[in-house]
Formats: sequence, C-alpha cells, structure tokens
Amino acid sequence: MNESEFLDLTDALLERIENAIDDAGLDADFVRNGGVLEIAFDSGAKIVVNRHAPNQEMWIAAKSGGFHYALKGGEWTSARDGSEFYATLSRVVSEAAGEPFALQA
Repeated sequence: MNESEFLDLTDALLERIENAIDDAGLDADFVRNGGVLEIAFDSGAKIVVNRHAPNQEMWIAAKSGGFHYALKGGEWTSARDGSEFYATLSRVVSEAAGEPFALQA
C-alpha cells in the first residue's frame, strides 16, 4: 500500500477508536494530534496509539508495554508475538479504565 492509503486507513482507525471510547461511556478523555491519539483515564492511566508511517505500523504504548502492529493479510498483527491489535487495545483500555472494553476488528 502506498503512503496515502496507509494514512487514510490509519486516520479511519484512530477515529473508530475515539468513537468506540465515546460509545462505551468510559471515564476517559482523548486528544488526537495528527497520527497520535492520547487517551487519559480518570484513574491517571494513559495510553498512546499512534501510527508509524515509515514502517506502516500502528503502535500502542500502555503501562503494560509497547506494542507494534503491521497489516498482514488484512489484520493488524504483531511480528513479535502474533497478537492482534484490536485484542491488545481492548485489553489495555479495559485495564486502564477498570471496566470491560472491546473494540472489534
């Protein structure tokens, strides 16, 4: 995929995450600056989701660690452990919010 397609795809993904957090009614605020989405929770926890255009990856930074995902076969997958972006994001948001959250692929 070319850079323009990657940017469009990841912009839509970041917007989808924002909408899912709003729809879930979580006690969280978020700010997006370009390709970086910062999510701050009332608990003091913070998660950063951002795109890394040079590698065409999506990154998640949370208390439990940093995670990198590349689009392979239509899924955002980690080369390190095979985990899936949506599952990892759902887990770290649930941990930070102290309540269940699920973002489906």
